[in-house]
Amino acid sequence: MSPFAAVLRFLGLGGDAPPADGRPRPPIALGGLVGEGLVMKGEVSGEGDFQVLGKFEGEIMLTGTVHVGEGAEVDANISATAIVIAGIVRGNLSASTRVEILPTGTLTGTLKSGSFTAAEGATVKGEVWVERPARPALAERAAPSVTAR
Repeated sequence: MSPFAAVLRFLGLGGDAPPADGRPRPPIALGGLVGEGLVMKGEVSGEGDFQVLGKFEGEIMLTGTVHVGEGAEVDANISATAIVIAGIVRGNLSASTRVEILPTGTLTGTLKSGSFTAAEGATVKGEVWVERPARPALAERAAPSVTAR
């Protein structure tokens, strides 16, 4: 078996042989990645996480976490469950749970999220909207149940 085939088998991506202990392998969850030194232009959408270590230009719409690594540059509107920025982002962000800007992160644009944190050293230029998730209407709230006997 070649070293490459052995690595693929170890990762559960090659060969049909079950693991030595006989238990089924759990599925491997792979997210999207723009590697360091790569430039990508376009639209990314779907479910899962996405990490940018190089340069990305376009649109990102995910139900997952978008992570912009240190040294990465993103010129895009981003809509995701969560967004973590350690590089440079220019665009409008919308995150249903949180946006976090790390000490090396820079954001230029509008941000809308349920939670926002910026570490000491982070740069933010633009509008920041922190909005609580919508509360259910009074009629939609679960009323206590009453049982008559």
